[in-house]
Amino acid sequence: MNLSRSRLASTAKAWLNLVAVVVFLVPLCWSIGAAADGPYDYGFDVDRHLADRRGLQSGPAAAPAPFVVHGAPGGLHTTIAARPEIRQLETNPDLWTLYLLGLSMMQYTDQSQLLSYYQIAGIHGVPWVEWNGVAATPGNENTGYCTHVSELFLTWHRAYLALYEQVLYSLIQYIASLYPDETTRRRYQTAAAAFRIPYMDWAARPPAGESVLPGSVGGSPFVDVSGPNGVQRIANPLYSYLFKPLNSTMFIEPPYDLWLTTVRAPTAPDASAGSNNTLVSLVLDRNRPSIQQRLYNLFANYHNYSTFGNEAWIPAVSSSSSPDNAFDSLESLHDTIHTLVGLQGHMTWIPFSAFDPVFFLHHCMVDRIFALWQILNPASWVQPTAAALNSFTTSIGQMQDAQTPLTPFFRDSNGTFWTSDAVRDMGVFGYTYDDMTDFPLSSLTVANATTQAQVKALINELYGAFSPASSGVVASRESSSSKNAAGQPSTETSSSVRASPPTPEGLGVDPQKRPPRSVVVHEPSYWEWVVNIHAEKQALGGSFFVHLFLGAPPTDTSTWAYAANLVGTMSVFASPAGAPAGMVPRSNGHTAGTVPLTSALAQKMAEGELADLSPSVVEPYLRTQLHYGLITTNGTVMVPAETAGLGITVGSAAVQMPSSTEELPRWGDVEASFSLI
Repeated sequence: MNLSRSRLASTAKAWLNLVAVVVFLVPLCWSIGAAADGPYDYGFDVDRHLADRRGLQSGPAAAPAPFVVHGAPGGLHTTIAARPEIRQLETNPDLWTLYLLGLSMMQYTDQSQLLSYYQIAGIHGVPWVEWNGVAATPGNENTGYCTHVSELFLTWHRAYLALYEQVLYSLIQYIASLYPDETTRRRYQTAAAAFRIPYMDWAARPPAGESVLPGSVGGSPFVDVSGPNGVQRIANPLYSYLFKPLNSTMFIEPPYDLWLTTVRAPTAPDASAGSNNTLVSLVLDRNRPSIQQRLYNLFANYHNYSTFGNEAWIPAVSSSSSPDNAFDSLESLHDTIHTLVGLQGHMTWIPFSAFDPVFFLHHCMVDRIFALWQILNPASWVQPTAAALNSFTTSIGQMQDAQTPLTPFFRDSNGTFWTSDAVRDMGVFGYTYDDMTDFPLSSLTVANATTQAQVKALINELYGAFSPASSGVVASRESSSSKNAAGQPSTETSSSVRASPPTPEGLGVDPQKRPPRSVVVHEPSYWEWVVNIHAEKQALGGSFFVHLFLGAPPTDTSTWAYAANLVGTMSVFASPAGAPAGMVPRSNGHTAGTVPLTSALAQKMAEGELADLSPSVVEPYLRTQLHYGLITTNGTVMVPAETAGLGITVGSAAVQMPSSTEELPRWGDVEASFSLI
């Protein structure tokens, strides 16, 4: 049915605050039609209606300049709203519907519009064009605005997400106003006011029977939604993004220049390719133990902002006196998720990745981790560091600090940019996270012992299952007669802790075969084992994997990412071979990451292959049993001689057990044992 123009016009005054956003969002690509492979049909000409209400011509020329980023406003609420985990958002039918409709409307906004999905995604990389009037540094025109291998990596993406959330929020408010029945409309408007973008938790245990990759993201290319004009089947805006049209010249690496939609684990190297999300799910699930251990270790052992947030290999800037403590970073872990989700699809490459809708779910998770880390380390912040990569507005070697502009994101209409200092408190953008609602925002910058204890309890609850430390804190709190299986974290949660199902995995070992805790943990300490890896970011002309195995790698290299004897994967997230020179780091621009070994070694203890985790027992075992596989994302197996700057070193550390669920383990220095390369 067509909606009444007079009824719609009556709400115009209530939506004047949306004009600054919707002014950019016409014309919409409704010419594609209301079909199962297209957008929602609202029953009227949406772009004409928006233009009539504004009394303005469409297009960037009619828009205020510059566009100011402020995040999602408070709406009908006076408090900051929480970003939910995506599966939690799905449990709210009204808000879930609005989210899908809003994201679909954003994606079907004409690509020529400043606030279209296409242009917002394009800020990160291709098509390498000026956005919001922010010109390129001469010579840097063929790069994106995004900052990688940079002190600004975390803060730049925080401002970027705020822009995305602001636009999506405004569209959702508008859509909620279109429901014709007053009672229904008020219900949807109430839901819409609380909207914040969701994150995908790729480290916590998913619900029973589900994959790390939610079914809503990888299940079906279509979805049924109950919008203002009834129930319709539309293209699932979380499954892929349709280029309208595809600008093949901006994709510098074939066959991306042939693909009309974003893909994950492409099924063919030609225009017929679709997404193999089943493979993506398998790979993420198989790698989750390693991913979770990396995240837990980052929280426990990385207390310096520069080493935590920046994947540049800078041994001199260490979290302790040992350079071997400074290999991993949140940026490096983020890289691994990019490549494991992409599997040669768009998420695999820096300049293409933001077009895949999962990009924003992933980066919202990264920002949440960043916020939790800030509470634990409020005094550590951005330090002056030279840029290792060009961006659209930054050149290699340029010093970046806490006052460096986060371009192209304007803070006000006078041309002031957001800076790292300005975004340090996420509350400036009107959001928190679902498991942080009880935490005062001041704890991001000022130490708060109570909040820090709550955060540590949350980390142990969600991400400690594969660490011997989890076994220890549970054992110290529970009697032997009532305790859970060794290694299983407590299922108790505070009101601010997102509940997760009881975790039977413990150290990654079958509970019936788990070694006695006294064998793994020698009070008050135990041994952690890691593989430290570094290489030049563009060493192989693109993204690549370093897989670690206990035992020989499978002969079928296509199965390496999910092999039964896979310990874990460290990925290098790079630009394609055909990328402009400015996207390539300086010659000594190494990136680094780690693969934890402890959980896999505990499994070997359960199987009787190891007596304990001490260096005298483990090192001889690893010298014969630990193997690596070096392979590009397109499946080409490489050798170390072809990989500039590659180093793979095994190390161990004595770690002090926490005495309660409100503490994290305390690492000693990581001591290098031997090198694989």
